[in-house]
Amino acid sequence: DDGLATGATMTAALDAVRAQRPKHLVCAVPVAARESLAAVEPHADEVVCLHTPRTFHGVAGCFDDYPPVSDEAVVRLLGAAGSSHLSV
Repeated sequence: DDGLATGATMTAALDAVRAQRPKHLVCAVPVAARESLAAVEPHADEVVCLHTPRTFHGVAGCFDDYPPVSDEAVVRLLGAAGSSHLSV
């Protein structure tokens, strides 16, 4: 994920992957609000976060360049991901 603001999306993703019974589940993010990171931790076997700022005002504020991603780009990327085999 690009970062954890509330952690709700990551929690949902981790729970969905956990249902597939992976051997080891890692949550990796570059930046997170401290409270959100703590809330996500019980849903993963391992959590990696590069930066937890003292004051967190949103994920976008932690990047020098944070361009929007178009719906078309998301659909294209999801289509490409669906064509490859992922092992969990």
